[in-house]
Amino acid sequence: MSKRKSSGRKGSGKVRKSVPVYEGRVQMTREGFIFVIVDGQDDDIFVKASKTRNALDGDIVKVAVTKMGDTRAAARAGERAVRKREGEVVEIVQRSGKQFVGIYHTVGAQAWVMMQSKNMPYDIEVDAEEGARLGAKRGMKVSVVVDRWGRGDYSPVGHIVDVLGMPGENNAEMHAILAEFNLPYRFEKEVEDAADSISEEITAADLKGRKDFRGTFTFTIDPADAKDFDDALSFRKLNNGNYEVGVHIADVSYYVKPGSAVDKEARERGTSVYLVDRTVPMLPEKLCNKLCSLRPNEDKLTYAAVFEISPKAEIKSRWIGRTVINSDFRLDYDQAQAIIEGNSPDADPTLREAILACNSLAAKFKEKRFKAGAVDFDRPEMKVEVDENGRPINVYEKVSKEANWLIEEFMLLANRTVAEFVATGGQMNGVAAKNAKTFVYRIHDVPNTEKLESLKHFAKGFGYKMENAFEGRAAARSINALMKAAAGKPELAAFEDIALRSMAKACYSTENIGHYGLAFDFYTHFTSPIRRYPDLMVHRLLTLYLAGKESANKGFYEIECQHASDREVVAADAERTSIKYKLVEYMQDKVGMEFDGRVSGVTEWGMYVEIEPSKVEGMVSLREIRSDFFEFDEERYRLVGKRTHKIYRLGDPVRIRVKNANLEQRLLDYELIENLK
Repeated sequence: MSKRKSSGRKGSGKVRKSVPVYEGRVQMTREGFIFVIVDGQDDDIFVKASKTRNALDGDIVKVAVTKMGDTRAAARAGERAVRKREGEVVEIVQRSGKQFVGIYHTVGAQAWVMMQSKNMPYDIEVDAEEGARLGAKRGMKVSVVVDRWGRGDYSPVGHIVDVLGMPGENNAEMHAILAEFNLPYRFEKEVEDAADSISEEITAADLKGRKDFRGTFTFTIDPADAKDFDDALSFRKLNNGNYEVGVHIADVSYYVKPGSAVDKEARERGTSVYLVDRTVPMLPEKLCNKLCSLRPNEDKLTYAAVFEISPKAEIKSRWIGRTVINSDFRLDYDQAQAIIEGNSPDADPTLREAILACNSLAAKFKEKRFKAGAVDFDRPEMKVEVDENGRPINVYEKVSKEANWLIEEFMLLANRTVAEFVATGGQMNGVAAKNAKTFVYRIHDVPNTEKLESLKHFAKGFGYKMENAFEGRAAARSINALMKAAAGKPELAAFEDIALRSMAKACYSTENIGHYGLAFDFYTHFTSPIRRYPDLMVHRLLTLYLAGKESANKGFYEIECQHASDREVVAADAERTSIKYKLVEYMQDKVGMEFDGRVSGVTEWGMYVEIEPSKVEGMVSLREIRSDFFEFDEERYRLVGKRTHKIYRLGDPVRIRVKNANLEQRLLDYELIENLK
């Protein structure tokens, strides 16, 4: 057993009074050194393993900056590039309470959880009697929380939260990923009971104040394997030649009341989580798969944005409010696409008319967005197909077609319309929102001009000329022009990757700055309250303002926006981790096989390669390239051979051999096949 003894003096806590002290969150490495991430600062603070004061991954600490300089050598051992500041932890403000996953091990009356995580280098001591009581057996995966790690402790001491199962079992591994990100994979009985107690009957009282669309033709389009249908479109052609299209969204806010057990749980989760083989829902099944699922031929309570639209996609009028619908058809994307392509001769005539008309409108909406300066990225989305036991059997590209865009454009229209109503104080249903109403916006800031300059310089090496205009909407036009010029070329993926790095991350805020990527001045999330808590908040605020109520407390909602943004990031990280695990599992029987690929990333310690056709990414260690010593040219996104001057750039074709597929670390190692003549 490898127990790592604590010196008990990891950071003396005594530093000069003149040095700056910051508070931040710890990101730990397998080697024991840490980086302290300080909000609002670009450069993290590097802390040697001997100066961490027993801080662990996720902890909030105070760190004193003791050295301003280059810690490139230390960073090379981890995952980050050059660091300018070095420091020492002087206080652990708050332990993270996060779960660490490892292998349960016993020796006599002693028990440990042996860590295999890249963020946790220390094994954790636990109570053997507690382990036995919970059913933990030697060799099983368990999740554990650290309770203390004081000066007198030989190692961190914690308690087992859950017994996950044997390593390699699909459920055990997926639950381990959820535990790693502190995500629940079951609802407490109190929450389930509260959801189950909600009546499924729709009474006259439930219909009061709602517009009745049950006599209007309505349909849903969702993935073939979808279990909940939270949006529907109603359609009818008007006598003046225009169309009335309603975007109807499950009225979750009608059933989930603020402060209820279900609401508290939904708020804490923030979002549904989509792992490769399962969905971890934000709401219990009674709500997301029954009450609030817009299943065909059932009366359903909804919140809607209804539009009168000309055939030229001009919005003539709009209405927002509560509705009741009864969906006529449930389509998947392939069925809708078949109608669009004329390959469904037996389709219902009314359904065909609705799909074709809505598709025509959606195409015009999309064209208008890109003319307004929306950023056009069309990167391939790869999907992992698993069998009934969760084993990966295929990796394929998910292709979006007109049916996908049809739904997307109408969801964008509804989201934008709701945000614009509140933000501008416009009239809606005879009610003025008035200016300065507190609201939950989905915002996206302008790109980083320095990174766009890097893209321009990089593209120049391939013979492309970008416009020297990176301010405001001009940046989007420059990016789109480059992508159009490189369409179908090997370098396109590299251009998209660098351009994406220049983009800010979308998030939630009460401060509206617009959505740069979509080219919208006003944008929110209104269309998925089943799976996103911010949408639920939007529905509640909208109800207040349509009733003419005063503005809600901005400070409260800003905190809620930050929480929702944080939960979104955690969910996305968990989703990516599950994909990575399944990709490594998929490649296990391909060790020793050769593939063509393209360079997808370069760092000072390795070259990342995506193989064809699956786009599975692995790393070629620079230490193991035999032909030369390669140096990292960060400015030009390339590796340069010191002796041969051989250059590897993003997008370059290479051939690799799969060297190792490490499931526990979720790492793929490739080796470069070189011509060594």
